[in-house]
Amino acid sequence: MKGIVLLCCLFAGIAHCRLLSAQDTLRLNRQQCENIFLKENLLLIAERLNVDRAQALHLQARLWPNPTFTLDQVNFWATPGQLEGMDGVPPLFGKFGRNQEFCSELEQLILTARKRKKLMAIEQVSVDMAGEYFEELLRNLKIEFRKSVTELQYLQRYRDIYTDEVSSLQTLIRAYSNQVDQGNIGQGEYIRLRALLMEINKEINNVTKEINLVQRALKTLMRLNPAAILIVEETDYVPDVSMIRSLNLNNLLDQARENRPDLKIAQLEENYHNRVWEYEKAQRTPNVTLKAAYDRGGNAMLNFVGFGFSMDLPFFNRNQGNIKQAQIGIEQAKIMNEQQQLAVQNSVTLAYQNLFASLSFMETIDPGYEASLDKLLQSYTRNFASRNISMLEYIDFLNAYLDNKKIIIESGRDVNNNLEELQYEIGKDLN
Repeated sequence: MKGIVLLCCLFAGIAHCRLLSAQDTLRLNRQQCENIFLKENLLLIAERLNVDRAQALHLQARLWPNPTFTLDQVNFWATPGQLEGMDGVPPLFGKFGRNQEFCSELEQLILTARKRKKLMAIEQVSVDMAGEYFEELLRNLKIEFRKSVTELQYLQRYRDIYTDEVSSLQTLIRAYSNQVDQGNIGQGEYIRLRALLMEINKEINNVTKEINLVQRALKTLMRLNPAAILIVEETDYVPDVSMIRSLNLNNLLDQARENRPDLKIAQLEENYHNRVWEYEKAQRTPNVTLKAAYDRGGNAMLNFVGFGFSMDLPFFNRNQGNIKQAQIGIEQAKIMNEQQQLAVQNSVTLAYQNLFASLSFMETIDPGYEASLDKLLQSYTRNFASRNISMLEYIDFLNAYLDNKKIIIESGRDVNNNLEELQYEIGKDLN
């Protein structure tokens, strides 16, 4: 038995090692990533089930109450003393039922004042709200997912810039090492170059850790293997500028009023409380229970069949408290709906302003400036290797180069993120 357990542990360890070593690299563009996210995200899958649950409750509200059948007052035998010389009760068939009494009753509850339909209306609003709650979750997860994709693209580009400089510095360090060995260059300059290389490697290490954090979030959202390495292609890093310039604030406000799930939820809340109020008013009308009874041997008639009904008499409780509560709920929902409308208008306006501010800054950067920076760095590197410029001049320019490259890629990231914020605020994607 112990041998079997050890063998199972060994195979489990081997499988675990294979999982960790099988680090598949996934190279995807933004659209491919989003397709996987929409299909595989577990939170979305779970939220879809809430819609099914609400539909099930709506189905339940459509059903009529079950009838109630009662059988009682059954005696299983009768003694001569109980009969007291009477002929007794004849059997129903054969010997069954001789000198036996029993009573049966059938009841059916009838909902008055269209209570069933009003309850169905309440549950239908709940179904609609469940659908909008799903859309609201999707809206929130989308912006989190898309910003994470943009952040990964940004960090990948940022790390590539530093990685390229590591290659150049390593070439310079090898050349300087030979010159130091020959006594042509002092040890100080060589050490300064190695220190600069160490600083850049440290920055690459920090960026790699940030990439790992973003990848963890994306792999959770996309339901990917934890051992996978996700690389997002640089396509669509900067959105369509002409499309952004064509946007109109008034149109965006109209789209937000039409598409925002949280606005629809606020409107449905008001509708829900109206339906509850109608249902609670209907509760003032008593329900009626219809009855049919059969009594054998229990009274002057051997076989008695009777009919009747029962209902509450609404002398004291006319559901006043629940009706008042429903009225207050309507007023509260109206206020919250108005508050949500105002908040949406301000949020859309702010997102619109931020998008155009970031776009204006990005457009101040000359389209050819980045290529000019790259060429100028190559020139500085050659001149430094040829000792035409000092180390101080080279390092100053290298730092300025890295800062400017970072600003350029950050400008694209900011425009992309602000566009996602605007799409989030209006509740739909802009084409």
